[in-house]
Formats: sequence, structure tokens, C-alpha cells
Amino acid sequence: MKAIISGPELASDLKGEYPPVLLDVRWQLSAAKASGEPPFDGHNAYLTGHIPGAVFVDLDTALAGPPGAGGRHPLPDPEVFGAAMRAAGVSADRDVVVYDGGQGWAAARAWWLLRWAGHPSVRVLDGGLAVWGDELTTEVPVPAPGDFVPAPGAVPAVDADGAASLARSGLLLDARAAERYRGDVEPIDRVGGHIPGAVSAPTTENVGPDGRFLPRAELADRFRSLGATEDTQVGVYCGSGVSGAHEILALAVAGIPAALYPGSWSQWSADESRPVATGPDPQ
Repeated sequence: MKAIISGPELASDLKGEYPPVLLDVRWQLSAAKASGEPPFDGHNAYLTGHIPGAVFVDLDTALAGPPGAGGRHPLPDPEVFGAAMRAAGVSADRDVVVYDGGQGWAAARAWWLLRWAGHPSVRVLDGGLAVWGDELTTEVPVPAPGDFVPAPGAVPAVDADGAASLARSGLLLDARAAERYRGDVEPIDRVGGHIPGAVSAPTTENVGPDGRFLPRAELADRFRSLGATEDTQVGVYCGSGVSGAHEILALAVAGIPAALYPGSWSQWSADESRPVATGPDPQ
């Protein structure tokens, strides 16, 4: 099954005999704007209007564990994650479609987690809510409980040592903005820079101006130019394992398997024993 779905395809599937479970995971990285405006509230945005039938899932509580030694968005406890998915109506034998506000990062995080936990059929709405052509609703559905039980490890993940190894023997892609990779700025974590040997590959370059993924062939060409070959083991990290999941999704669209380092830079940079590289080059 494809990893992404278009707006018209989703509209058709929702009218079918076996519609997918639809999850709304709107979320934004910034906690508060410099202007003093309140932080983005995904649940409030959902209540204001969402795709009919969608159930809201909170990234910070359902799709991540508490911040700590594992980074800012460590993997959630499988039992907590499973309970949240069952409450949203997710079952092992029913398709799932995930969307967010358009950036795609949060939706990709949910997609990756469900795949990692063993769900066989998950897709992301390509372009997010912005590509939905029909009316929204404020009606909050009450889904029948699902039966999904996570079986972690269905897709690869690596820890800090595994990421360091991939940077030496394979290809480790850094999905953050190039200025954070170089260490020019670091607005969130302890120190700027990148894992030595990692290659800069901002995930924002995987999509067009409309927020939808570039065609499969263009993505494949991009990743080949960065060093992904048939014999190369590929890994991805970002700031805290959210935008990195979006890069994993882009790689999947291109037909390239890859492992995620969930702890990412938030975990790596917090450990003062870990080396840090700066500048535009991997080393």
C-alpha cells in the first residue's frame, strides 16, 4: 500500500463500505511566539473544524513519551500509545489515514509510530488539511473502541550509537534546517551543529510549494544525489524525531527504506560526551 493518499482519494475511501479510521494530529513545534500570542492548540483547531469522522490525537501525550533522557519527543510507552490508538478506533484490520494542518511532520510521526508498532495499513493525507476539498465539521465523533495492540519493532529505529555507526558506514541524513545543521543557530537544544558524518537533507525540500510531496522520481533523484544507493543503509534524525519521520515518509515514497533515530539531536546534544560537528560539511 502507498504511504500517502490524495484528498480526492480520501474522500472516495470515506464514502466506501469500509472507510479508514481518520486521525487529526495537528501540532506545531513552537511553544510560544515572540509576539506573545498563546501557543498553538491543536485540539482547539480540531474543535473549530475538521474532516468529518476524524478523531483528534495529541502528539505530545499520545505520540511521544515525557521529555527526558530520550530527548524532547522520545518514543511513547507502547501501552500508552496502544490505549490512545484503541480509543481513537484503530484496529489491526482497518486502514488508517492521518492528517495534520499541512506541514506533514505530525502526521508523519503518527504514520511512523503506527508502522513501527506493527500496523499494516497507514497512509498520510498528502498536503494535509489544506488539500481537503469538502466541508469541515465541528461534530466530534465517538468511535467504537479499536483492538490494535502494538508490537514494536516492525520498522527499524536506531539509538545514538546506531546513528553514529550509520554516519560512518552508511548514510545518516539530518532532516533539520541547514542553518541548524551547520550550527549557525540553535533555537531549542543545548548546542548547534550535527552528528559527525551526517549529511544535511532538510525535509522541507521534499515537498513543493503546496506542501505535497515531490513526485517519486524527483525524490529518488534527490536521495541518490545525497548518497542513497541500493546497497546503502540509510538513517534519519532531526531535532526530536518528528520532522525526521517526515523524511522517512519521503524516502518511503521514493522506495527507499530507512531507520529513524527517535532521540535525534535533542538527545545527542544533551550528552556532553557526544562529539559535535559544525559547518556545511559532514565531518
